[in-house]
Amino acid sequence: MEDAKIIDLYLARSEDAIYQTDAAYGRKLFYLADRILHNTQDSEESVSDTYMKTWQTIPPQRPACLYAYLAKLCRHFALGKLDWKAAAKRKAEVVSLSDEMALCIPDQRKEAEVEAKEIGRAMNAFLESISQESRVIFLRRYWFCDTIAEIAERYGISESKVKMRLLRTRKQLSEFLNREGIAV
Repeated sequence: MEDAKIIDLYLARSEDAIYQTDAAYGRKLFYLADRILHNTQDSEESVSDTYMKTWQTIPPQRPACLYAYLAKLCRHFALGKLDWKAAAKRKAEVVSLSDEMALCIPDQRKEAEVEAKEIGRAMNAFLESISQESRVIFLRRYWFCDTIAEIAERYGISESKVKMRLLRTRKQLSEFLNREGIAV
């Protein structure tokens, strides 16, 4: 079913909207959550929470791209679950991607000075300024949490090319954020 028809089902408050959403995007959302959580039960819970939040927010929201909207919600729930598990006296999971991104994101002490919307605007501007191939590889790695091997296989390029493209893109991001006045 097309996204517009699924959104129309939400707007009509039809429970079939959730069924159609699950049929169209359930596996993708589970995969996304599982890449973050590495736990089937927690991933299923994140997807379930995504459906509930979608039901609660459409209407009034009418997303232009349904999957992007769902993925944003699902990532939010999965990362929230990961934070909860990493809290004091709970098993802490380390997100390996944070080391790679550590040089590109603002210092936490200065983060309070920079509004989240400003960082979002800067990231969007940066992503629009780079080539489509670099943007897709960057998003597959840092938004969808794909491994380097998966990205290389998906786009038919070598792992070393993916690594080099990511390295150069992170360097460009760091320089871009500095030019924008966002301390790195």
